[in-house]
Amino acid sequence: MEFKQQLRLTQQLVMTPQLQQAIKLLQMSRMELVDLVREEMLENPMLEDVAEVGSTEREAPKDVAVVEAPTIDKAGAADDKAADDQANVEEKKTEDFDWERYLENHAMQAPMPSFRGGGGDEELPGIEATYSRAEDLTAHLVWQVRMGDFVEDERRFLALVIGNLNDHGYLELDDVPEDEIVEKLAAEAELDAEDAEEVLYMFQKLDPAGVGSRSLRECLLVQAKLFKMDDLVLKVIDGHLSNLEKKNYQAIARDLDVPVEEIYDVAGVIADFEPRPGRNYTSEEPRYIVPDVHVHKVADKYFVVANDDGMPKLKISGFYRAAMADNKEAKEYIQNKLRSAQWLIRSIDQRRKTIVKVTECIVQKQMDFFDKGIEHLKPMILRDVAETVEMHESTISRVTSNKYVHTPRGVFELKYFFNSAIKRGTQEDIASESVKQAIKKIIAAEDEKNPFSDQKIVQILAKTDIKIARRTVAKYREMLGILSSSKRKKYF
Repeated sequence: MEFKQQLRLTQQLVMTPQLQQAIKLLQMSRMELVDLVREEMLENPMLEDVAEVGSTEREAPKDVAVVEAPTIDKAGAADDKAADDQANVEEKKTEDFDWERYLENHAMQAPMPSFRGGGGDEELPGIEATYSRAEDLTAHLVWQVRMGDFVEDERRFLALVIGNLNDHGYLELDDVPEDEIVEKLAAEAELDAEDAEEVLYMFQKLDPAGVGSRSLRECLLVQAKLFKMDDLVLKVIDGHLSNLEKKNYQAIARDLDVPVEEIYDVAGVIADFEPRPGRNYTSEEPRYIVPDVHVHKVADKYFVVANDDGMPKLKISGFYRAAMADNKEAKEYIQNKLRSAQWLIRSIDQRRKTIVKVTECIVQKQMDFFDKGIEHLKPMILRDVAETVEMHESTISRVTSNKYVHTPRGVFELKYFFNSAIKRGTQEDIASESVKQAIKKIIAAEDEKNPFSDQKIVQILAKTDIKIARRTVAKYREMLGILSSSKRKKYF
């Protein structure tokens, strides 16, 4: 046996904590983001809220400049000469990094002047308009499947998959082995078993990643492939989860013939994966809506403005810079906190810009809705927006989930503007949501003593060149919470 030192140069994609943070922030609702920012401010002394500091800000030494980094205008901070070199390296890496490409691969403006001055006739939403219940996992997945590129038999199969998910988001059937679940569901959906496996894998890459997996191993593998982790991560997940759980890193390193330090790194990466994809959708607690963006109409144009009310306006504090002068240990600590603060500010800024960019695209594509009303909502799927803003469809899904926009026509979740198309004879296709509203208007105008049957509604819609089946009318009516004609009828 010969012992020798070897230098090995390899390239691999590592999902750093900072990049994980950027993706995590993009998925958060506004209220969740505010909570996270306040937690970070408690843990990181380099972060301060401009509004809270105000005129009572601690005076920094004259030779140390206080550097502000507003959430939406600046991301960097000046540093003293000793810390500046290292901070600039980190900043250069960040500037060179293609955020949108990263988010695209991982299925992941300067602010305008405020329009909230006096004299406007636009009102902020009332409290009743801001109350909502957290979306459950089933509704979240059904929406993505409906907006995805799945054909009819694939959707039947996925409906069965969604119906057999447990609270953790795993696919399971009572008394059916893991390796036979897909075959059984595929047969019921009249879909080839091999095709069903491919469809299931596409489904598992939806949000939350790993949903529909049959085991922890499969769930983690899906996430590792989605985030394009290197082969070592895949090998550890595929064959060494038992030792990983026991933290038996030496045994894994021996089996894979790699340094144990690499296994430590892999373990850290895997620890950041989500082992229970459905866990964030099990809460029954109500939540309140705070719009992420506002859409204002000025003359004949619409402007999208991020809602920064209530969001801490972060800046980098210069007070602690003096501590770096003579204390090496304090200097290293403050440098680390400074880099962490810069990354948080950049991540929030990127999230804000992405949401505004996607909302602007939605407004542009749904201009008739904003001008004329809900009956003019156009069919639109994730791909329509994704291609325009040059992002991945799953990134658009994340951006529009739990994000709300306040418009002259009310408060809407960004998801609301995505609708499947319904054929309309020789005319332009109509959005399913517009058809629902048409049904609602027809029923509102009916004679209460002689209400329209579903078949009669089909005939009325046909006169406007909207041709749908009676069962579709029944489904939309139920979705609107409207009773059948026999139960709507009033006898006196």
